[in-house]
Amino acid sequence: MTGASEDRHHRSPAGDTLRDRTETAEWRRLHHPDEDWRRWGPYLAERAWGTVREDYSADGSAWSSFPHDHARSRTYRWNEDGLGGLCDRSQYLCLAVAVWNEHDPILKERLFGLTGPQGNHGEDVKEEYAYLDGTPTASYLKMTYCYPTTAFPYEELVAGNAARGREEPEYELLDTGVLDAGYFAVDVEYAKASDDEVLGRITVTNRGEERAVCHVLPHLWFRNTWSWGYEHGPMDDVPGRPELRVTEPGRIAADHPAAGRYEWAVDTGEILVCENETNHERLSGTPNERAAVKDGIGRRVVDGDGSALADAGVGTKAAGWVRLDLAAGESRVVRVRLARALGEDPFADFDDVVDRRVAEADEFYEAVHPPGASADLRSVQRQACAGLVWTQQLYYWDVPQWLDGDPAGPEPPAERRHGRNAGWRHFNAFDVLSMPDAWEYPWFAAWDLAFHCVPLARIDPSSAKRQLTLLTRVWYMHPNGQLPAYEWSFDDVNPPVHAWAAWDVYEIDASLTGSPDVAWLEALFHKLLLDFTWWVNRKDPDGNNVFQGGFLGLDNVSVVDRSELPGDAHLDQSDATAWMAFYTLAMLRIALELATHNPVYQAMATKFYEHFLAIARALTAPGHDLWDAEDGFFYDVLRRPDGSSERLRVRSVVGLLPLVAVAVIDEDTLERLPDFARRMRWLTRHRPGLAGNMASIDVPGQGRRVLLSPLTDERLRSVLRYLLDEAEFLSPHGVRSLSKAHAGDPFELHVAGAIHRIGYEPAESRSPMFGGNSNWRGPVWLPVNHLIVEALEAHHRYRGDGFTVEYPTGSGRHLTLAAVAERVARRVIGLFEADDDGRRRLHGDRAWYASNLPGVVHFPEYFDGDDGTGLGAMHQTGWTALVADLVERYVD
Repeated sequence: MTGASEDRHHRSPAGDTLRDRTETAEWRRLHHPDEDWRRWGPYLAERAWGTVREDYSADGSAWSSFPHDHARSRTYRWNEDGLGGLCDRSQYLCLAVAVWNEHDPILKERLFGLTGPQGNHGEDVKEEYAYLDGTPTASYLKMTYCYPTTAFPYEELVAGNAARGREEPEYELLDTGVLDAGYFAVDVEYAKASDDEVLGRITVTNRGEERAVCHVLPHLWFRNTWSWGYEHGPMDDVPGRPELRVTEPGRIAADHPAAGRYEWAVDTGEILVCENETNHERLSGTPNERAAVKDGIGRRVVDGDGSALADAGVGTKAAGWVRLDLAAGESRVVRVRLARALGEDPFADFDDVVDRRVAEADEFYEAVHPPGASADLRSVQRQACAGLVWTQQLYYWDVPQWLDGDPAGPEPPAERRHGRNAGWRHFNAFDVLSMPDAWEYPWFAAWDLAFHCVPLARIDPSSAKRQLTLLTRVWYMHPNGQLPAYEWSFDDVNPPVHAWAAWDVYEIDASLTGSPDVAWLEALFHKLLLDFTWWVNRKDPDGNNVFQGGFLGLDNVSVVDRSELPGDAHLDQSDATAWMAFYTLAMLRIALELATHNPVYQAMATKFYEHFLAIARALTAPGHDLWDAEDGFFYDVLRRPDGSSERLRVRSVVGLLPLVAVAVIDEDTLERLPDFARRMRWLTRHRPGLAGNMASIDVPGQGRRVLLSPLTDERLRSVLRYLLDEAEFLSPHGVRSLSKAHAGDPFELHVAGAIHRIGYEPAESRSPMFGGNSNWRGPVWLPVNHLIVEALEAHHRYRGDGFTVEYPTGSGRHLTLAAVAERVARRVIGLFEADDDGRRRLHGDRAWYASNLPGVVHFPEYFDGDDGTGLGAMHQTGWTALVADLVERYVD
């Protein structure tokens, strides 16, 4: 696309497509006022051990406080986990799948992975699985899991990673060769017959060359709400102990004081029952109050020891037990059904119900996909959306209760009273939230969640709006206005992207429903005012509109830890200042929209306009030193106590971010808002010091639009010269987070007697900073690429086809900014597309995926800046699901 282009950022579906979507069965479920189709969902985490919530240590060592080895025997306090699990919204009743291959020392009830200290690049799940499908209401869900037919290499994975340093890649399950010897493909499907009736279909296929046995144990259990010493349970609506009771072969009655009564059936095999209570004898050598304990089912299946099962088939945790003896290539199915009341034959219409939900999922996504998308890209987009559904989890954590301890537990160490998150005693979460990754990051992160909501809005706008609202509620947001960052440290600072996401979601929602939700936008705007004020008061200590956000979620992007600067120095951050300019413009957009419905908001729009001018001036004006006129790039500035300062000449995403601080105001908006337009013109005439150092706001652009950006034409061309240079930022797979120029020219900083160095690292992190589990020193990250693509589109809307830049730098070929945006987006999309051999760039040189999991797409945390291999968390269908949004916008 090299010619004129409309802004494609929120391309509305064609009329027929929109009508088709609203007429689908899934859309009707989403908007059914009398049914609660979200009551049940994949709200069960893949990992609850090793989390901050379960850490009751004095020193905050969450990984060692509750390790994987404890998980099968120790009751969780705040959460539950399971393999391919499902639960109700309050997680009173849980369903999941366990398997055993007759070789492992333990039952496979949950995914295995390494802790942060164990991994040579931080925590890492060591399993092969993928989320294949999922509708917004979870009316249909599907995932696949690859389970070895021989012993799972637990010890080898731990030892293999321990033997590797940070210069080496992670040692993965595929490296052990265990799956080459054969594995079971375990496909887990859920389908709802109604909003309160769930069917589970587990299909096991022997993918090995020899006959092998797989034990399948669909589980049903209650989250433990009764062991903590509260008269009515930790939640007021849980007055007592629930009960699972075997009523006849293959059937259980489940009675819960808050959730009520359910019946559950498995179509074959016997039922085992134990208690969801800690095995103190195994963990600490102290006697158990009851013989039946949490690991009773595993002990019976694996060790033949039934002493820890419940008497008379009554307990709080149960499983069906089915032994499948499978020939090579053979498949068998195990079915379960949960309902308020089951009929005489729970499985009479089972397959018909599941098949109908599959057909309805196909119908729904057919209306979602761009008409011109290939079958492969449709699959990419659908799996991205499925991952967003699967990684929604119940997040339960009452911080004051956690800090003070429970009546039945030991008093927590005194150090905790002043340790992690001690300043967040107001925090009390009990909500379904979008998680970055259900295993590696099974907790919300503020800026991740904002990015999740944009692709989520494409399929479920009401859920996206609810997610954005939640973090601003009084039980999350600090009384001082700060949004909590993530559970390892609520006090850390994530980039302020909430307002941007709110605007995107508002527009997407309006395009899909035909009715803009002004009331929602207005309510969220008022809460974000508090957060904006916190930023201004806390992160601009000198009052000069240059911000010092510290961490900002970019981990090791800086040559030093920006939250712990050496020698009492402080850092003026180009990215923190750019993020605040970006935040200000997002709030301005919202205020302008609200002003078209209520003129009083023109004053708020004016406030944010003036604030943007001040921040934009600080970004570029001489004296603040963030803009280096000689290099034509933005840098951080280190300021020492003796008054000296130094530009940190590191060409990184830090210096690219001022590009994304851009907004375009249409002429008709100014005509509808005369007070705002009048004030804008007055400032241009009478405060030239504010507006004179940025893009000319008094020169109308294409369509007489007004541009708000700190980048003049000259600065924009200079920044893009670096961004579009394949020897610098532009990789074959998108925009790198650090310039490749630093591969041969690392930057060094001498401070407080130490030498700090940063160089180009295209793959895994070589630095232990923030645990070393992510890397911003070279890889491609989806969220930043998405923002850059948006920014290029916005600059084009103002500058039009007459403004072209060299793409790539040095090629001699000039394109419009819209065409550049499309090409950058297509590079990113190309990471996920299959080639003629079925291989995907994100899988690197591993041909195993194309041979064994054809069509399966992973959504890595980030990508190698040179070859595009997926790195970090491989199931981060949180912000990496932004590819679904890029497909929507750039595939015709």
